[in-house]
Amino acid sequence: MPLLEVAEGRYLAESNAILWYVAGGTPLAPESRIERAEALQWMFFEQHALEPNLGAAYFWLALVKGGRDLQTHALEDWMERGYAALQVMENHLKTREYFAAGQLTVADIAMYGYTHVADRCDFDLATFPAIRTWLRRVEQTSGFVPMDWRPGATEAKIDAPGIAAEA
Repeated sequence: MPLLEVAEGRYLAESNAILWYVAGGTPLAPESRIERAEALQWMFFEQHALEPNLGAAYFWLALVKGGRDLQTHALEDWMERGYAALQVMENHLKTREYFAAGQLTVADIAMYGYTHVADRCDFDLATFPAIRTWLRRVEQTSGFVPMDWRPGATEAKIDAPGIAAEA
């Protein structure tokens, strides 16, 4: 579980709470009430539809040696619910460039996390062109840093983003 010390002896847990805190006062956190609510809506969607399905599949299939054999009972459910979540995203992105506020927000950052590694855990994004276009758009944003970046790494050493680069 991520944890951020925001002041001496004061900590904030949960990835989306941390994202919201860090984005405060920047264009990544929308100012209007409805745009904030839309961003939060997609961040909640990420926690309830993407993370339990794409996130769990990614952990067990891509990171745990032998995980596929350990989780055969759950794989079908992850795939069914994960594809349903991807379809919701695809439908939204067919008519929008970003998830909220008509611009890149913390909602996009939250949604990007598991979506960009979907191919590493058996999800095929070939039938989701709007998602692939959105992934490329996020990755082409000025200041974008790949999630596998490490301090001291030069750009030549950083692997190119997977799904979006192939689209």
